[in-house]
Order: sequence, then structure tokens, then C-alpha cells
Amino acid sequence: MLTGKNQFRPPVYLVSACLVGLATRYDGATKEYLACRLALAGVVWVPVCPEQLGGLPTPREPADLVGGDGAAVLAGLARVVTVTGTDVTANFLAGAEQVLRVARELQVIEVFLKSGSPSCGVGRVLGVTAALLRREGFVVREF
Repeated sequence: MLTGKNQFRPPVYLVSACLVGLATRYDGATKEYLACRLALAGVVWVPVCPEQLGGLPTPREPADLVGGDGAAVLAGLARVVTVTGTDVTANFLAGAEQVLRVARELQVIEVFLKSGSPSCGVGRVLGVTAALLRREGFVVREF
């Protein structure tokens, strides 16, 4: 990729921070995944945690999608609620928007996200951030 003054800028990837060893999960742990680290070997990558970017602390109560998937949350048809009933939808939406902003600013070519997460899930669970990034045309893969 060329930038100003014909300087080459390498492709950039975004990755869920917990997948690369940062203690950002709801329980304060990591979910480091070797296959993800191997896929990122030799490339420029930036870790993100949508839930932290949305203002939630670590550790925090686990949350689930209620009434639909991440796309339904984006459409206002579903919510994100903690195990004790606290609605954290606004935090999840704010975090997703922040990740989208970073992705656009860095012109990322692919985003690696944590499977099963109400923010980052892509397969079994389509999370809020994953749904927003997909809707905006980013390539999203889960680990």
C-alpha cells in the first residue's frame, strides 16, 4: 500500500486483544490462540477490545445477546445484557463503533476476532462488532 510521498505502508490487521495474550476478557484472563498468532506472524497487527473501548471495565460481568444476534442489536431489535440483568447494549455499540473507526483509520485488510463472543463472534454467535465490521465491508475471521 502506498502512502504520502510514495512510501510503502505494510498491510495492517486488527485482532481481538485477548487472542494475542492481553488480559482483556470479561474474566480478566486471556484467550491466547496459537493459530491466530501464527496467522499474524510477520505482519503488522493492532490489538483491540471492543468491550473496553466501549467503556466496560476488566474484569466485568459476562454478557449475552438477548433477542437476536449482533446484526439485530445494530438494528435496535436485540440487546446485550449481563448475567445480573444490566443492559450494556450502549457500551457494546460504542465499542463496535470505536473498532470500526480504528479499522477505517488504519485501512485494515482483515480482522481476527474471538469466537463465541457477544462482541466478536463470527460463526455460531454473530457479535455486535463483527456484525458492524461485516456490514461495512471488512473481512472478518474468527479464532
